[in-house]
Amino acid sequence: MTFRWRKFLERLSLYLPIVLMGVLALITYWMVRIAPVFEPTQVGRPSRHEPDYFMTDFSVRSFDATGRMQSELFGSRAKHYPDTQTLEIDQVRVRSFNQQGRLSTATAQRALSNEDGSEVQLFGDARIVRESAQDDLGKAIPRIEFQGEFLHAFLKKERLISHRPVTIIRGKDRFTADAMNFDNLDRVADLQGHVRGTLSPHDAR
Repeated sequence: MTFRWRKFLERLSLYLPIVLMGVLALITYWMVRIAPVFEPTQVGRPSRHEPDYFMTDFSVRSFDATGRMQSELFGSRAKHYPDTQTLEIDQVRVRSFNQQGRLSTATAQRALSNEDGSEVQLFGDARIVRESAQDDLGKAIPRIEFQGEFLHAFLKKERLISHRPVTIIRGKDRFTADAMNFDNLDRVADLQGHVRGTLSPHDAR
């Protein structure tokens, strides 16, 4: 089981950074670009935790130089809090395409990002999916999905953590745990609590 688990981690680590950086960063990147600019808070005036602007039922698209759509962000409502420099989006949904046209999606009931988008938290039915594709050699890359009520992505550090139950589905392989700490730079997945895993016959050979 140790060999199979290491083999699974090696394959998982190959494209986890792209899943996180190609999808979750878009939750904040395009919101920051279109956000209005406000004057600094007056000196001596206490800052309250109140939003300074809202957006409702919005969508934002981005395109490359050739006109090909790279990403699309949807939300039912967005609020920006100047005191904490955080952006909160309700019913968030993101679709993005890499250079090869492979689709990645992220959905959650609510998303919370820091100012520079280096940390993104997904709350409520959080899901990150990257669809199956083929690599440059024509080898199949299976679909991978992360599920949980809470997923916290640290994009610069290439970490994905959760203190809540999580599920990882890669092709026909499936792992569940009570908590997760995945460090892609060290290629270490720390699944905590009651951990269960099922490997498909193909990966078991």
